[in-house]
Amino acid sequence: MPLFTGLGVAMITAFDENGINFDAQGKIIDHLLNGGTDAIVVCGTTGEPSTMTKPEREDLIAFTVQRVAGRIPVYAGSGGNNTAESVDFSRRCQELGADGLLVVTPYYNKCTQKGLIAHFAAISDAVSIPMIAYNVPTRTNVNILPETALKLAEIKNVVAIKEASGDIHQISEVLRLTKGKLDIYSGDDSLTVPAMALGALGVISVAGNVVPKEMREMTQLALTGNFSAASDIHFNLAPLMKLLFCEVNPIPVKYAMNLLGFNAGIPRMPLTEMEPQNAEKLRAEMERLGLI
Repeated sequence: MPLFTGLGVAMITAFDENGINFDAQGKIIDHLLNGGTDAIVVCGTTGEPSTMTKPEREDLIAFTVQRVAGRIPVYAGSGGNNTAESVDFSRRCQELGADGLLVVTPYYNKCTQKGLIAHFAAISDAVSIPMIAYNVPTRTNVNILPETALKLAEIKNVVAIKEASGDIHQISEVLRLTKGKLDIYSGDDSLTVPAMALGALGVISVAGNVVPKEMREMTQLALTGNFSAASDIHFNLAPLMKLLFCEVNPIPVKYAMNLLGFNAGIPRMPLTEMEPQNAEKLRAEMERLGLI
């Protein structure tokens, strides 16, 4: 059985001057659930874990698990570029009740493909819950090559890959090589429909924070093979998807969620607030979609 099919949302984290704004966070979680979200990823890139303390991450994961209350699976971002710390925090995520882990490739160190396999194997040996390997080379400068993806499938708890290489040729090759051995999820909103046409099971989405109902409908149509209708939704949302990445994620999506009234706060430094000219474009697009 796959971890989920359809829409997984890489959830933002609401901050205020005191830390995590749990009142706002609860409303965001409810919004995702009411929108039909199939899975939530907490402390993924979009949730800004790199600027959170370990206790903050633990509190947010525990809060999310409690708020979701088993209605859909919760996957916790537990990866990093220090294997020992990633092992330790992955164990902690399991203790906190996460249904599985999203484990990014080690960034900055620029390990080899052999190092990638060793890193994921070490984390796998420490837990008994499923792991999604997160491939996002534009952020990490490390790429899980398709042949390496096939080797990761041999590691007991690695059951899926979030493929955010942005390269449809690579996504195609990963799907070809790992068919029946790994579940593949698109890591790019704009590539969801083409990736699902090739066999991906859904998306781990940024746009899903803003338009969960629409993103879920798009993925459900793709799952049933109705790619014409799925493409219609894709084309309607494509300008929004692009604008949500016109600055570094999650700067635009937090601005969008604030426009929707969720009191998400601003990104933590070194990220800054959205540039006025980009904010104006995003607001106009959300008005066109009837969101505000």
